[in-house]
Amino acid sequence: MKYILSVFMGAASYGILSTIVVLAYGKGYELGEVVGSQLLTGFILAWILTFIMKWREKRNISKRMESRVKPTAVSTRLTWKQRLLLMAAGAPTAITGLLYYQSLRYIPASLAIILLFQFTWIGVLIQAIGQRKRPSGVMFFTIAILFGGTMLAAGIMEQGTGNFNVMGVVLGLLSAVSYSMFILFSGKAVPSVHPAYRSAWMITGGLVLVFIVFPPTFLFNGQLWGDLLLYGFLLGMFGAFIPPVLFAIGVPHIGEGMAGILGASELPVAVLLSSFVLNEHVSALQWIGVIVVLVGVALPELIKRRKNGLNRRTGISV
Repeated sequence: MKYILSVFMGAASYGILSTIVVLAYGKGYELGEVVGSQLLTGFILAWILTFIMKWREKRNISKRMESRVKPTAVSTRLTWKQRLLLMAAGAPTAITGLLYYQSLRYIPASLAIILLFQFTWIGVLIQAIGQRKRPSGVMFFTIAILFGGTMLAAGIMEQGTGNFNVMGVVLGLLSAVSYSMFILFSGKAVPSVHPAYRSAWMITGGLVLVFIVFPPTFLFNGQLWGDLLLYGFLLGMFGAFIPPVLFAIGVPHIGEGMAGILGASELPVAVLLSSFVLNEHVSALQWIGVIVVLVGVALPELIKRRKNGLNRRTGISV
């Protein structure tokens, strides 16, 4: 249960971000300042965690040597090629943040998170094209459910499409594409390295990219020491630090399939906060759409588990 709760809380942390960003915009801060302060906080926290882990490893090795126990070989050193690869893999998460946060300037947070969640079928499409493999019937059915739920959750059934800002919708969908690329690349980039080290270098790559696109003038003009410090700290904690740590703790014990289901907790948390904190109107029909989207996210894993259960009971090996 503690591992399930760990992954659930990690995903729920992501759901807090859109509300914090809208509040930061309300204080007059710009996109580069918001994303830059977030990644800077995540960068500092990730490297503090990394250095603590290295110190603990060295201490444990010293104790084992003193007690004449052969130390377990744990490779924490990375070549510069591996570091650059991880930094490149971290770039899509920075791009996702830029696109997603910019969409919040044009559309409600409750709609932006729905668009971001289109990564669930976009990722399947990208994999199918890359592997030249047609998705299964279950996946087509799942995508149909996700589309239907999205139309309900976005309010298209009630309002039509005329009330939506085209730029905001495009940015939201592009953030979903970028997030899909991040998921695909991050899992393949130096997987043998401990998640804490991988996360630190990936955040570093994202930070460098954002600082190139948006030079960090807020570090020198005094803005950082105002409300931006609070917003950046909250965004860094809930967006760049806490989720990777909690996922690293829980995912190995519950599996990627269950983690994907629990990861959907980001959606209702974001919609709830946009409704209660930002006072955005979310109708009953839109809430039904959110539930349908959650069902669509969970459906493939639930069907897989049901098949595995039936196969075990009938003695069929898979």
